Amino acid sequence: MEEQQRRALRRGRARLVAALRVEPLWEPLEQRGIFTRPMLEELQSAGSRGEQARQLIIDLETRGKQAFPAFLSILRDTGQGSLAEMLMQECQSQPVPPQLPDLRPVELELRKENQHKSSAVNKRSRDQEYEMRADPCGHCLILNNVNFSSDSGLSTREGSDIDCEKLQRRFKALRFTVLTQRDLRAQEMVLELLKLSRQDHSALDCCIVVILSHGCQTSHIQFPGGVYGTDGKPIPIEKIVNYFNGSNCPSLRGKPKLFFIQACGGEQKDQGFVVDCDSPEEEAPGVSLESDATPFQVPSGNGDEPDAIASLPTPSDILVSYSTFPGFVSWREKSSGSWYVEMLDSVLEQYAHSEDLLSMLLRVANAVSAKGRYKQIPGCFNFLRKKLFFTCD
Repeated sequence: MEEQQRRALRRGRARLVAALRVEPLWEPLEQRGIFTRPMLEELQSAGSRGEQARQLIIDLETRGKQAFPAFLSILRDTGQGSLAEMLMQECQSQPVPPQLPDLRPVELELRKENQHKSSAVNKRSRDQEYEMRADPCGHCLILNNVNFSSDSGLSTREGSDIDCEKLQRRFKALRFTVLTQRDLRAQEMVLELLKLSRQDHSALDCCIVVILSHGCQTSHIQFPGGVYGTDGKPIPIEKIVNYFNGSNCPSLRGKPKLFFIQACGGEQKDQGFVVDCDSPEEEAPGVSLESDATPFQVPSGNGDEPDAIASLPTPSDILVSYSTFPGFVSWREKSSGSWYVEMLDSVLEQYAHSEDLLSMLLRVANAVSAKGRYKQIPGCFNFLRKKLFFTCD
């Protein structure tokens, strides 16, 4: 989709949310290949008509170069031509150049050196670190999928309850209110995520989402991978993250939103390469290793196209931590849980009082990469603007 078309959708969003009749749009949107049936079902679960309209307009930006003209045509076919004309006018209008502030020189009063240094240190701290003083600091939602339907083809994730208990205890110690949900279908997962994103976070400083499930690769624009509900239906990580961005969750604007994903990014097994180090060579005898992998399937249709990748705005104040590199499996032991959660819990316990989150995630990656005969290395997509230090009890 071209930038002026994206701009038209954003400028016209308020009017579209107020007036758009979404019900007659679903069938032609599917027939023209703009959205798949699962995508439309998810949009229809967004809540009221206005909320469905808002999410539709947001998602439309990601559906490729044919999405905008097809949407205009569908509007006209469903008796909503005035909205189509409004979007055409917005598309043809020129962007308003940003107004530069009135910069004028000011006289600075010289203060004593110690007062100046103290002020500079305080300002630097405010500018470089997120505020994390609220009590509770924020909400933490843990979605723990262990048992999957027989027709999903997905195995039971033994050891996942151990992961869930560790993280529930850890984030409570870091002053978060923790809610855990077990064995949810994809649609139920979406509803829990939407419920959290629609809460008022104004008095809180942060929000955390943890997902423990089987995973897969998916087509994406910003955040790779997907996670499965217990019914075997995938949810893109990108969709999950977008529920909490500045447009959809205004009370979290400027506040850190953290996502921890224990799931596979694919099915490749990494056997590593030889180095001179003191890392463990293999897992202990008798230990049963499992992975959360499922094969990547190329989506049918031509909805997602390369031109949809380049020009979306960068998400702000978001960090997505993955248990494994995209395309590879994520290992889990029945008796002690996953390697990633085991190390994440241990590092947070030891270092959360003194180190920022990114420094701790480097420790997690280093520790996990040293384990076992098959290799695994966690990674993250980081769009935080400041350092994040947890508040410890």
